[in-house]
Amino acid sequence: MKQRTGVCVIALLFCLLPLLLSAQQAKPGMLTAEELKHAVPTNFFFDGKTAPVQMRNAAGFRAAGGKLVLAALVDTSGYATDIAEKYQGLLITQVKLHIEGSELAPGAYGFGFTKDGKFLVMNVAVDEVLSVSGQTDDKLAHPVPLKISEEGGGYRLYAGKKWVALKAE
Repeated sequence: MKQRTGVCVIALLFCLLPLLLSAQQAKPGMLTAEELKHAVPTNFFFDGKTAPVQMRNAAGFRAAGGKLVLAALVDTSGYATDIAEKYQGLLITQVKLHIEGSELAPGAYGFGFTKDGKFLVMNVAVDEVLSVSGQTDDKLAHPVPLKISEEGGGYRLYAGKKWVALKAE
């Protein structure tokens, strides 16, 4: 009887070990390319259409509790000009975000930087849910189409030299 109990305890530990290891790996911080590959959708529904997502221009981070925040550029060639001018990418958040001091609820959104420097976030029906002033980093040596960088307890979402501050709640 004691031997059987010992075997059951050891078997249970082996079954729980992968769960414990995966829980330890879910630390807040930037997502790896492999994690992005598994989390970012290949297509994104917005304004009644589905657009391909540019995985090479995708980024994200894990907030406390293992919740994700993802951003990626999409191919907007099939959209009307007025939509394509303000819709450049997807923003998916499992946590409440503070973007330049404004609050955004968890959800799936389209986003874009306008020519006049605004950062817009729209729901999938193209209703504007957030509009804040973006910032420009003219000293950025090598701007890329999209990236997220960690900045002192928060993050910056960059599109070229334009950026906004993100803080997960």
